[in-house]
Amino acid sequence: MSSRTRRASVLPALGLTLALLAAGCGSDSPATTAAAEKPAAPASSSAAATAISITDPWIKAADKGMTAAFGTLVNNTDKPLTIVGASSDVSAMELHEMTMKDGKMIMRPKEGGFVLPAKGRHELSPGGDHLMFMALTAPVKAGDEVAFTLKLADGGTVPFTAVAKPYSGAEESYAPDGGMDMHE
Repeated sequence: MSSRTRRASVLPALGLTLALLAAGCGSDSPATTAAAEKPAAPASSSAAATAISITDPWIKAADKGMTAAFGTLVNNTDKPLTIVGASSDVSAMELHEMTMKDGKMIMRPKEGGFVLPAKGRHELSPGGDHLMFMALTAPVKAGDEVAFTLKLADGGTVPFTAVAKPYSGAEESYAPDGGMDMHE
């Protein structure tokens, strides 16, 4: 793991640790799936960090260009939450979805963001909704830990870390015009 990825993953982990300490330190669940109390209004970054968790986060290993992150987003609150953006030190990011257009599967920015229903889940998966890395600044190798920050509609932020994995999937080829060719 490079010093860049170590450094990038320490700050979000520290923020999540502090958020869990502030929430009472008594959870017997892992940090990535910790249940949370309702966030105070207005939502702070630490409250948002406990409001949403992600299970099985991972990023597709890539040497250059674009890649994507996946997992299951979990809303631990009694109200719907909307993720409107994402950021990372390794690339500009966008929220993306896959949809059919003129008989062709295309990838495009997700209008309105990802809505997580109260106490609900939202799947990020290859061929579906995902967190898109637009132009990697360095290779993401299998085993690297990559830090992300999700941005919520209420202004809160949620840091997390995903491990890079090799994945060929359907051997998607992302085109700059938003189209996506599926090779079988």
